[in-house]
Amino acid sequence: MSAPLQDLTVVELAAIGPTPFVGMMLAGMGAKVIRIERPRPSALEAMVPRKYDLPLRDRETVTLDLKTPEGVQAALELIAQADVLLEGLRPGVLERLGLGPEICHAQNPSLVYGRITGWGQEGPLAQTSGHDINYLSLTGALDAIGVSGGPPALPLNLVADFGGGGMLLAFGVLSALHQARVTGRGSVVDAAMIDGVAQLMAGVQGMEQAGLWSGPRGENLLDGGAPFYCVYEASCGGYVAVGAIEPQFYAVMLEGLGLDPAALPHQLDKPRWPELRARLAETFKSQSRDHWAALFYGTEACVTPVLAIDEVERHPHHAARGTYERRGAVIHPRPAPRLSDKT
Repeated sequence: MSAPLQDLTVVELAAIGPTPFVGMMLAGMGAKVIRIERPRPSALEAMVPRKYDLPLRDRETVTLDLKTPEGVQAALELIAQADVLLEGLRPGVLERLGLGPEICHAQNPSLVYGRITGWGQEGPLAQTSGHDINYLSLTGALDAIGVSGGPPALPLNLVADFGGGGMLLAFGVLSALHQARVTGRGSVVDAAMIDGVAQLMAGVQGMEQAGLWSGPRGENLLDGGAPFYCVYEASCGGYVAVGAIEPQFYAVMLEGLGLDPAALPHQLDKPRWPELRARLAETFKSQSRDHWAALFYGTEACVTPVLAIDEVERHPHHAARGTYERRGAVIHPRPAPRLSDKT
């Protein structure tokens, strides 16, 4: 794999969630990432044994006590030689420690100072604690996810911590790096997880305003409400995921299931979706998950098995692409995206 960031040096201050995730992403593209560890890790940092804390891979580490003048000075010396600083502490903490943007930019004017918080550097909630679930709840994302008639469902901590937080910070850092290389001046990246989730919700928010997302959760096109975009149980107790939105994909799925479209409600007849769902559910329940996986593998039906975490490495598509790699006995996702010089 190409290493486009091999000329980049990143200093990462120990934190959880999106901060090490961004360090992992940048290291995966060849950046030299130096993580400044605390003398005593937080309770959350200590929960996962280091070799299984996959986002912390590919780092150099140094332990510094940033509550001491000596630790702050050692950190400043590293930051002075870096292109990027990554930090995920509460607003104002680094300023109080003597490592705020003004001091760091005085040492290194072209530094990209990347900050990730839940609520942002300013605003009435900026100093308030929060987690992924809270940022989802205030952006409409949490209310939109879940089965009809049930409570909101939690999409792990993938959406705010990593999609809306980590990816937003990585994008902001690379944007600021481009600006710094053009102007010679660094900047501060204020990446807020709540802002990132708002960005991710743009499409659904637009659909809602257009009247295309008008039902409660679990009753719309992309939230499991549509019988051709949802999950069905198989005879073995496993599940299959169906994403046959386009009519040509829907037709392939019905053919594989042995169902005559003329004997079913029309795909887009929403009042009859419960009837269509019941027919599809009955059919999928007649065979095992792996039967359907084999039947639809490589077709245009958009039907795939719902794999458990410990199954994914063995799937033939992942095996062919090398999506995962083993480092000793530990399975890791390979760095992504993939870059090459091929056209």
